[in-house]
Amino acid sequence: MKVRRRTVLGGMASLLAAPFALSLHPSSGAVEKIRIGFLLKTMQEERYQRDKAAFLARAKAMGAEVIFDSANNDEQAQLSAFENMLSQGARVIVLQPVNTGTAGSMVTSAHKNNVKVVGYDSMLVNGPLDAMVMQDSWAVGRLQAEAMAAWLKAKYGSVKGNVVLIRGQPGDSNANTMSSGVLEVLKANPDLKLVADQSHEGWSPDKAMATAENLLTKFGNRIDAVICNNSGMARGVVAALDAQGLANADKVFVAGSDADLVNIQFVAQGKQAADIWKKITPLAESAVETAVTLAQNPDKDPRTLLKFDRLINNGAVDVPTIVTPVVLVDKTNLDSTIIAEGFYTRQQVYGK
Repeated sequence: MKVRRRTVLGGMASLLAAPFALSLHPSSGAVEKIRIGFLLKTMQEERYQRDKAAFLARAKAMGAEVIFDSANNDEQAQLSAFENMLSQGARVIVLQPVNTGTAGSMVTSAHKNNVKVVGYDSMLVNGPLDAMVMQDSWAVGRLQAEAMAAWLKAKYGSVKGNVVLIRGQPGDSNANTMSSGVLEVLKANPDLKLVADQSHEGWSPDKAMATAENLLTKFGNRIDAVICNNSGMARGVVAALDAQGLANADKVFVAGSDADLVNIQFVAQGKQAADIWKKITPLAESAVETAVTLAQNPDKDPRTLLKFDRLINNGAVDVPTIVTPVVLVDKTNLDSTIIAEGFYTRQQVYGK
């Protein structure tokens, strides 16, 4: 995906901060509530409960009605749910695609019904997406790998060692974007050896565990660092390491991404070196605000309506994209980030 930075100035922020989502019905002049769809690829990871809750809360505050569904990482189930949202009269659908390579057909179908589509979290490719709201996936892998490099230098005196990259769904654009940050750091440090770069269907923790087990056997436990595209797969890796007495952040560097509670507990316990905290609330709220703005202005170009951070070419169009922040969490800043900002309580993390 080609990226161009751009910020639209002017009075656009007021559109995104609209206090309600009511509009005049074109034929009767009556006031009606805007209906938007929110379709996640899965609820498998703990974080998605937060996505759903934050999205619904912001929509309620803006007076919008939400049709929600998730697809259990099943492409056909997602297609059926998407079509159902169209039939229920959604004016805009916020979509996190199961398959970023084929989801463009859903956008085309929506446009035929005069419905706009906002991408959520994972950018679909080769489809006429109207807008995108995502976390800074470019930074995720870079932050993970920079923390790994610092860890290796502290341990060995130089940035060297055997590294494993555990990716999510094969071909997923978000997995590829996160992984690109890791690969950039590896390229800049020639003494790092990427001994495995493996994708995992359905972002499966069990498959990630099996991969880690096989690699530990293949390399006689001589793995220095494992970087994972999400927290669930990091848990699978930690389980494999634990079986070998290696689930220790002083022995093997493991990084995940999503800040699931178990992983943050692992960080506190010293089993996992780091995780990426993706701030869910600004992501979900920005998605609602974007959807409502597009629904209220169906005949206008989203690029003239939205205050966005980047234009990203997804292979079909330049997509106006809003990017929300991510934070690397390790043992040194856990209290001042995750706990201080109320994402988890001290009791949840430390059990005391």
